[in-house]
Amino acid sequence: MKLDFSQPLYVLAPLAGYTDLPFRSVVKKFGADLTVSEMISSNALVYQSKKTIKMLEKSPLEDPYSIQLAGSDRGVMRRAVEYLNTLEGVSCIDLNCGCPAPKIVNNLQGSSLLTDLPKMGETIRTIKKYSNKPYTSVKFRLGFNEKNHIEIAKVCEDSGADFIAVHGRTRAGRYKAAVDYDAIREIKETVSIPIIANGDIDSPQKAKWVLDHTGADGVMVGRAAVGRPWIFYQMKEGIEEVSSGLVKAVVLEHFDQMIAYYGEYGAILFRKHLHTYSKAGYQNASVFRNLINRIENAGEMREAVSMFFSQPFLVHAQ
Repeated sequence: MKLDFSQPLYVLAPLAGYTDLPFRSVVKKFGADLTVSEMISSNALVYQSKKTIKMLEKSPLEDPYSIQLAGSDRGVMRRAVEYLNTLEGVSCIDLNCGCPAPKIVNNLQGSSLLTDLPKMGETIRTIKKYSNKPYTSVKFRLGFNEKNHIEIAKVCEDSGADFIAVHGRTRAGRYKAAVDYDAIREIKETVSIPIIANGDIDSPQKAKWVLDHTGADGVMVGRAAVGRPWIFYQMKEGIEEVSSGLVKAVVLEHFDQMIAYYGEYGAILFRKHLHTYSKAGYQNASVFRNLINRIENAGEMREAVSMFFSQPFLVHAQ
């Protein structure tokens, strides 16, 4: 499916450990225009890691769908792209130039590519040259220690990126520094390819403000969608609040998807999601979190989840 940049695009950001197939399939039902896989190691892909291959799987709902690669070795990236070429239903290959994690950065991957723009450009061109997918994109930060966002954006454009997603912090800023939306606007004013704005976009009002302020062609939401996968529907429709009935239906569907995908172990993996979902304004949430931390049986956990989320909100969920 083609991406329609004539109206704002609402994109789910890749989040390691969260944006797996079950979560993405739930988010997709609430109107995310584009979903992106968790970050995929090009090395692990080339070595046919079973875990990595499974991470590539997509829901039938995910169209368009983007796979994000991390890497910078030209030969490895080519082989990784050639593997992705064999997969159907992939619309885009995205290069990660934003991950701040030391184990990624130390291998000249993720945000460390911002310290070697010629290498970054070469990597984008490698993907573009060998990919048979409609789009090549790049997700990057404003710089490594200092901002050089205009230069980075131009490298992306000149190297053949079809669109870019910009996280409005440097690598040094991690996830704590204030997001520089002015810098995103400067990028939009400089390059001609579409721009997706990313960073602390956590409400319908914030999404609208960011789109207006930056002139971006879309917004990318990551952490704010965890525990609130309906946020894309809220942003598109301008809706402030959701019902407790909707929350219960979403949580149970997400749980069922986890079990279908991971088997019984999906119940244990789902605990971190329940910790977030339960913060929506419910009575005895801490008691519930302690309870599910001890439950390992999927049937027992589903029953506890169903009972807990049957109660109305004490404080209205956003």
